[in-house]
Amino acid sequence: MTVLTLAHKARYQIVQLSDCHLLADIDGDYNGIKPGRYLQQALFAIAADNANPPDAVIISGDLSQDHSFQSYQLLAQLLQCVRCPVLILPGNHDDYAHLDWLCRQAPVVAATSLQLATWQLMLLDTKTDTPAGGFERAKQTELLCRFTSSSAEQFWLFSHHHPLPLGSAIDKHGWLDAEPFWQLLAAEPRVKGVAHGHCHHAYSKQHQQISVVGCPASSVQFCQQHAWQTIDRGPMYCQWFFSDAGQVSWQFQATNG
Repeated sequence: MTVLTLAHKARYQIVQLSDCHLLADIDGDYNGIKPGRYLQQALFAIAADNANPPDAVIISGDLSQDHSFQSYQLLAQLLQCVRCPVLILPGNHDDYAHLDWLCRQAPVVAATSLQLATWQLMLLDTKTDTPAGGFERAKQTELLCRFTSSSAEQFWLFSHHHPLPLGSAIDKHGWLDAEPFWQLLAAEPRVKGVAHGHCHHAYSKQHQQISVVGCPASSVQFCQQHAWQTIDRGPMYCQWFFSDAGQVSWQFQATNG
């Protein structure tokens, strides 16, 4: 586990991007849109907010759509406008070797936890050999050790896959056998929330007194129905605020031109 510790402040802003689905060509097509241009548009909007710059960016998986090394090179180029650390976690479409290369390209940092005064944000790897997610016993044991060794007052977890069914087509590739994960969280009262990608859908709900928040995609959104269908709402992301007094809030942002 590698922890990136940010300087102490009363309030932090973290931007979560997800499901970029980049192709080798910035003008390549994915479900009727150009994901490279959409991500570029979102990053420019984030970087242009000089009055309220983020302290870090978390990209919660599916960085690439075509699995090409060129798509990760494109992401490295697009991230050059970001003036804060960028943390990444793998999605089902991602390649570990390409992610390892990306983590050596500034501003990306190879960290799996982000320490913010009283909060610790932990990145979880739910990638498996299939599009579905998982969190096998070895990863559960590692997470328990991370909890035990941390003096943080509160935790917020980030994953790619959604840990609860949504009643839509994406559940076919959801987080399999998540019950042991929820049992582990039930024994750790410092866990206040789980944020994820994969669903291409902005929502929030409560489970076991823990907030579960779905981050919209920077590419296209998935309609919440049993048949696969996408909708173009422009590039979207989630903006998080964590205070050293223990409060957390979030808002979903749409970038319009």
